[in-house]
Amino acid sequence: MSWTQWEKDVEYGFTDIIYEKKYHRELTGGVARITINRPEKLNAFTDHTQNEIFHAIYDASHDQMIGVIVLTGAGDKAFCTGGDVEWEEKGLREQFYWRFPPNQLVRISRKPIIAAVKGWCIGGGNHLAYFCDFTIAADNAKFGQNGPRVASPADGYIVAYLTRVVGAKKAREMWMLCRRYTAEEALDMGLVNTVVPLDKLDEEVDKWCEEILSLSPGCIEILKASFDMEIDYMASTYNQQSRLMYPDWFAGPEAEEGPRAFMEKRKPQFWKIRRAEVEERKKMMAQVRKKLESK
Repeated sequence: MSWTQWEKDVEYGFTDIIYEKKYHRELTGGVARITINRPEKLNAFTDHTQNEIFHAIYDASHDQMIGVIVLTGAGDKAFCTGGDVEWEEKGLREQFYWRFPPNQLVRISRKPIIAAVKGWCIGGGNHLAYFCDFTIAADNAKFGQNGPRVASPADGYIVAYLTRVVGAKKAREMWMLCRRYTAEEALDMGLVNTVVPLDKLDEEVDKWCEEILSLSPGCIEILKASFDMEIDYMASTYNQQSRLMYPDWFAGPEAEEGPRAFMEKRKPQFWKIRRAEVEERKKMMAQVRKKLESK
């Protein structure tokens, strides 16, 4: 047997994630695994989840004997489905974006991160996976974005970086139309590196980890940093369009309607809101004209 058993790191007392490490017996280098452990929520995250992932990645990144980090979700139904809608409905959705955005968690790591995807990989979970250095998908994986469906806009380099992964046309299709893609479709578009049967996923991940650990860890760290320079550049130059176009978006009616409709299991009435805004604007303009005419 080439690997030691997984051992949980109990030092931090994590509640939303499982943090483990194991080591290759011949190569001696190790792997850290972070499992989002909220299967009852399809591994959707809150700011607390992101905070725990941050601490785990920070630890693994600074552990000299760890060469790879694996990021996955508990159970077979989901890798991650983005932000927990119940949590977002409370008006807290901005918190994890300004502190520990999912994609930035990947960027802070010195070690390459493999996303091991089973089941749903949606919304924040999807762009968390495509920011990882490698993505290995089980054949039951499904990918896609949710933003316009639930009025939760991601913007800036989080969106734009996908063009580097799958090309501009597919990136716009994925973000603007919120379509769902099978594992094979994701492989065809370059969203994932490989697809394997669900029961072979852990075995395939081990193979990739072993291959990485057989190489110079210092060179791997330099290469990851070199590739990630592009992310740094995009993060520093791309403005957040939601702040420019809709500075009060999260306090607005569309942002409230999206999560509410999702929780009530109905179609959101976004255009009803837009129509009401148009009518209100007409009334205001009529009042202004009336005042001007009376002078």
